[in-house]
Amino acid sequence: MTIWWNSLDIFLKIMWGIAIPMSTIFIIQMIMTFVGMGDHGDATGDADVDADTQMPLHFFTFRNLVNFFLGFSWTGISFYTTIENKAWLTLLGVLMGLLLVAIVMLLLYGLSRAVQSGNIDIHSAIGRSGTAYYTIPAARNGLGKVQLSVQQAVREYDAITDAEQPISTGRMVRVTNVIDSGTLLVEPM
Repeated sequence: MTIWWNSLDIFLKIMWGIAIPMSTIFIIQMIMTFVGMGDHGDATGDADVDADTQMPLHFFTFRNLVNFFLGFSWTGISFYTTIENKAWLTLLGVLMGLLLVAIVMLLLYGLSRAVQSGNIDIHSAIGRSGTAYYTIPAARNGLGKVQLSVQQAVREYDAITDAEQPISTGRMVRVTNVIDSGTLLVEPM
């Protein structure tokens, strides 16, 4: 190993000196990501940015630094014998590092867009029909329960009615309004 290292010129020593630790860090990051210990944020690893509204352009993150130096160093090592001019080789390494960062950011951004938050907007239930799950007392004299499909998920909600007669279990109802964060105003169908 010492003979091999001493036989390298300074350019290759720098490239190998970057490639080995960055590859190790990259492998550790990948393992941590696959076992669930990696970041759980957006394309940059910043969990405070809403992926539905914007693509964050935080370019200077640790993950991107590792990806840049991976592309830079391995390009320098791979094309060392092909490209004689070290300035052009360095420029190619920089471009490949930036390209790798851009590709990884786009892939992670695409993955973050594919994840659903699981939050259901209760107001999207207005106008939908469902079934009385527990009897709903008449004239807002108590709570019952309804079961309905909202945003492709079947949910149960507390329900009240303005109807003069109670709505019995199993009867079809229509949601007319949302009274508070979890109670629906329904009418019999």
